[in-house]
Amino acid sequence: MGRRFDCSDPDQRTIALMEAAAAVRRGDLVVLPTDTVYGIGADAFTPDAVKSLLDAKGRGRDMPPPVLVGTVRAATALVDDLGAYGQDLIDAFWPGPLTLVCKANRALSWDLGETKGTVAVRMPLHPVALDLLKETGPMAVSSANRSGSPAATTAEEAEEQLGDSVEVYLDGGKTTDNTPSTILDLTTAVPRLLRRGAIPVEKLRGIIGYVATDD
Repeated sequence: MGRRFDCSDPDQRTIALMEAAAAVRRGDLVVLPTDTVYGIGADAFTPDAVKSLLDAKGRGRDMPPPVLVGTVRAATALVDDLGAYGQDLIDAFWPGPLTLVCKANRALSWDLGETKGTVAVRMPLHPVALDLLKETGPMAVSSANRSGSPAATTAEEAEEQLGDSVEVYLDGGKTTDNTPSTILDLTTAVPRLLRRGAIPVEKLRGIIGYVATDD
């Protein structure tokens, strides 16, 4: 039975973060609030845990989860190269709702699915998420919902969809914005928008100039 903790209570929050971090280290799944929607997360370096995450969502290996980090340093350790624009984008928008797709560090031993040698990485602007990530290190995190269903904006909505597949639910209240993160591909010479989201294209162009879109 998954346990839900009220992170608005300081005492309960401390226990919640300890329990969630322990669950992640065991290879179990946790649900956590982010600055966009609630996420379901697992240790990025435990392949069985990542598989459990995909199974809980009803998703295949062809849709690998992004990786959330608690520090910029953790992000740079995961990627082979930020390219010409990555650092400027990080300086402007992290922590925040911008996911950057980069070439993954080939020295890392992990299996997120069929990534084609890339990793989608983000540092969320949410205190509970950041505190957990600083304890656990990088986590594979996808929206806390069954594939095809609406993304959860409360811990209760996440629990209704994911049930006992999750060990710990961190309840940070209703998310203030259910707009997903903007996803930008930095693996090509010209940055390409993969998903419109919370950060408008115009703001990206204000930092790095040209951004390719499918429009």
